[in-house]
Amino acid sequence: MKRRSLLKFGSMSGALALAGQLPITKAQAADTGPIKVGILHSLSGTMAISETSLKDTALMTIADINKNGGVMGRQIQPVVVDPASNWPLFAEKARQLLTQDKCAVVFGCWTSVSRKSVLPVFEELNGLLFYPVQYEGEEMSRNVFYTGAAPNQQAIPAVEYLMGPEGGSAKRFFLLGTDYVYPRTTNKILRAFLHSKGVKDADIQEVYTPFGHSDYQTIVANIKTFSQGGKTTVISTINGDSNVPFYKELGNQGLKATDVPVVAFSVGEEELRGIDTKPLVGHLAAWNYFMSVKNPNNSKFEKEFFAYAKAQNLPGGDKRVTNDPMEATFVGIHMWKQAVEKAKSADVDKVRTAMIGQTFPAPSGFTLTMDGNHHLHKPVMIGEIRGDGQFNVVWKTKTAVRAQPWSPYIAGNEGKPDVVSSIPAFLRRQRVRVA
Repeated sequence: MKRRSLLKFGSMSGALALAGQLPITKAQAADTGPIKVGILHSLSGTMAISETSLKDTALMTIADINKNGGVMGRQIQPVVVDPASNWPLFAEKARQLLTQDKCAVVFGCWTSVSRKSVLPVFEELNGLLFYPVQYEGEEMSRNVFYTGAAPNQQAIPAVEYLMGPEGGSAKRFFLLGTDYVYPRTTNKILRAFLHSKGVKDADIQEVYTPFGHSDYQTIVANIKTFSQGGKTTVISTINGDSNVPFYKELGNQGLKATDVPVVAFSVGEEELRGIDTKPLVGHLAAWNYFMSVKNPNNSKFEKEFFAYAKAQNLPGGDKRVTNDPMEATFVGIHMWKQAVEKAKSADVDKVRTAMIGQTFPAPSGFTLTMDGNHHLHKPVMIGEIRGDGQFNVVWKTKTAVRAQPWSPYIAGNEGKPDVVSSIPAFLRRQRVRVA
C-alpha cells in the first residue's frame, strides 16, 4: 500500500473511531463489566445443518467458563447473530458485532466465501476472528486465528492415504465439490499434487454443484462409469445440506466403499445424523478429531455437551453428536480466554500477541499449539463410516502437524517443498509475530 493510501486510511480510521464506529478495545479492556463475544454462524439456510452446532458449542463453552468465574473475574456475554447462509450478510453482521455491539472477539464462519466476506471488515476495524473450519490454506491475516485445518493437515494426507496400499491404491480421482472458493482451490492444489505423483489429467475428473444442490443421480452414475477405467476414489468437498442427497444417492445406486470409496473433507458426525448410514459403511472422512476417539479429554467434552444439550432442550435431544469444527470452536474459545488472562486485557492487539504459543489439551487427545502463523498444530485422522453414523479411525499421525499455509502445490510453486520458508517474511510484512 502506498504511503498516501496509508495516511488516508489512518485519517479515516481516526475519524471513524471518534464517531464511535470502531471497536473501543482499550476502553473495553479497562472495563470491569461483561466482555462481549460475537457468535457469527448461519442458523438458517443451506449451511445451518453444519453451523448451528458450532453456535451451540460456543454457548456451552462460554456458559461453563462463566460458571467457573469467567475471564479475569468478568463474565462473557455472547452476542449471537444469524447471517442466514447469505455471504454479503456475513460482512454486515460482522460490522454490527464490532461497531455496535463492541465485541472483543468473534467466533464464526464456516465456508471460505463467508470468511472472505468478513475479512476486510475485521482488518479495517482491527477486530479478531476465530475461524474453526478446514480451508484452502492461502490466507494468513493478522486479524484471524485459524483453528481448522490447512491442506497439509487434511486434504493432502488423505489423498496420500488413498494412493497407498492401506487406502486401496487408488489410480483415478473424481473431485466433487460445491461451487465456491474452498473446493475449487483445494482441488487445484490436489490436482497439482496428483500430477507430482504421476497421475495424468485423463485420470482426474472435476465436477461442481451449487449450494443447496439436491439431484445427484446423474453425477453418481457418472462416477460409476468413470470408475470402470481403474481403481477410483471420490474426493468430496460438498458443503452443507447437499451432503444428505449425495450420500442417499450413493446408497440408492448401490455404490459401496469396496467399489469406489468416498473421502469427504466437510462431512462429519453432524451431517450424517439422521441419515441411514448402513449403505455408507466404509466410506471415509478426513478430519483432526472424531467423536469416537477414546481419551479422558474427549469423554469430558462429550459429557459437557450432552448435558448442555439436555439442559437447553436443544433440537435432536440424545441424538446430538460432537464433531471436528465443534472441537475447534471449543479449543479456540479456551485459548482466547487463556490469552486474555496472559495479556491481562481483552484488547485485540494484546490478545493477538498473547495467543502465540498458547497450548490446550484438546478432545482429540493431542495438546494443540497456536503457531506464529496463526494456525494450530493439529493431528490428522482418517475415519471410516460405521453403521451407527460414527467413524472408526483407520489412520492418524503420531504427532500434531504444523500447518503450511500457501501449499507448495499452488501454481508456480510445484516442486518447491521449501515454499513455506517464505512465510516468515510475509508475516513480518503483516506485523504478525513469527514463533
